[in-house]
Amino acid sequence: MSGAGRVPPGSRMTTKIIHFMVNGRLEQAEFRADCSAADVKGLFRAAAEAGPHHILKMYNTAGVVVNISPRLEANSKESYYRLEVVASDLQSETPEPSQIFHSFSSRRRAELTFSQCELCAGVAKPRELDHMEHRLRRLESRVLQDAGETPDIMRELKSHVEAFKRKLESVEHLSWIGLFKDDGDQQLAEVAPEVKTPQLSVQKERQQVRGKFLNMSSLQVTEEVREHLKTPIFDNWQWEEAEMLVLLQVMYTDLDFLTAFQIQPDVLQNFLFEVFCHYNNIPFHNFQHCFCVTQMMYGLIWLTDLRNKLARIDLFVMLTSALCHDLDHPGYNNVYQINAQTALALRYNDISPLENHHCAVAFGIMAKPECNVLKNLTTEQYKHIRGGMIKCILATDMARHNEILNKFKDIQPVFDFADKEHKEVLMKIMVKVSDISNEARPMAVAELWLDCLLQEFFNQSDTEKLKGLPVSPFMDRDKVSKPSSQTNFIRFVLLPLFSELTKLFPGLEKHILEPVQRALEYYSDMEKARQDETEKP
Repeated sequence: MSGAGRVPPGSRMTTKIIHFMVNGRLEQAEFRADCSAADVKGLFRAAAEAGPHHILKMYNTAGVVVNISPRLEANSKESYYRLEVVASDLQSETPEPSQIFHSFSSRRRAELTFSQCELCAGVAKPRELDHMEHRLRRLESRVLQDAGETPDIMRELKSHVEAFKRKLESVEHLSWIGLFKDDGDQQLAEVAPEVKTPQLSVQKERQQVRGKFLNMSSLQVTEEVREHLKTPIFDNWQWEEAEMLVLLQVMYTDLDFLTAFQIQPDVLQNFLFEVFCHYNNIPFHNFQHCFCVTQMMYGLIWLTDLRNKLARIDLFVMLTSALCHDLDHPGYNNVYQINAQTALALRYNDISPLENHHCAVAFGIMAKPECNVLKNLTTEQYKHIRGGMIKCILATDMARHNEILNKFKDIQPVFDFADKEHKEVLMKIMVKVSDISNEARPMAVAELWLDCLLQEFFNQSDTEKLKGLPVSPFMDRDKVSKPSSQTNFIRFVLLPLFSELTKLFPGLEKHILEPVQRALEYYSDMEKARQDETEKP
């Protein structure tokens, strides 16, 4: 049996067909290119029979996560995607009426139909239909209590259930989406008109993220995702902000920080959300970057077996330093702060103004009782964590890069995990590596980050020109190209740093050093091609 989304007569809007496997069934989706991302995600959520707060991911044939959106590439039955619920509740949940209505109307607006292939198709069981009717009656009862009458949308839903029952008597193979299809070849009608909402304020958007995060916070993340989270190939672009907060919670939980430091789950959630709120909406130094740095640190902890080499309190210092290392970054670097004589530069006497600010914001967040993940520590533990975080975050100032790297080079041949100074230098190096590790990720992930970085650089240089300030050459849009910006950075910053770390941990070579070497080849080839093109007559 094959289903297809109906395109209105005379419409020239192109459609694409998506084949995917979900719950052991091969399904097919056809949707128009003008569908919204929310519509498409809602329909795939229905296909997976997932609750409104469960986390879904789509994998291609190579096992790589792909974005569930209208831009999803069409495929064949042989190259079907794999749709999975990667985080779900142990218990089923009953959605609110508003969630049901939104889900139904989204499916209609998307003009999208999934179908089950004939060899996998089956007829809906009467017991399942009874359950559906029972849920509908419960919803109707709740709506009646609120509204005092049965709204049109509920009457239409009930009529769909009746139509579905009639179809069961005459259709041998019926798609799970049959409930939402009209009889015949008519265009799918909308359950409710599309409502255009004004752009949400930042505060409202944050509260929506908080709501989603708290609703997702009890989800059981699959072992596959937990293992993937420990690798440098993790793709942040396929995860929403609330989902990333859930994954950060997983990191703190799996490293046993909650037990070791008596952190209450709600306090951790408040802390993580406040951290999220204190990252600005700028091209590069935003919450996504914060997540990537923290996730890389988390992966390095596992890949180097630091759990058995360092005390848990030092692991906490490194992970939390990564999380907080760019809090409230304004998108303009230290050179700009000093040249423009900003409030930060004046406050910190031109000494690492941004990094000092990030530290201050971090401990300001933890000073709030509801966010204080350190409140149950002893005085000595608190001093250890505060001192360690300050050292690690200040080490991310690139003006100190050579100083810290040279110190690590000196001790690396005789490194001793029992030596306090050696450990402190290593912790700084680990945070530094995590901070500038994008090129160790797959090129499809890393190159997008380079675009974001250049955008932020160009914004700064444009401002510097307008204010008559010195312009950093590597930020000037008139002098910098994409490949040229990376070749020198990789050759003179990344490779020496990563090479030194792999001497201490040889197992990291394939995870971070080899990908960076491949990135250098990639951008060198790109730069050469660009030069060849400009030299043509």
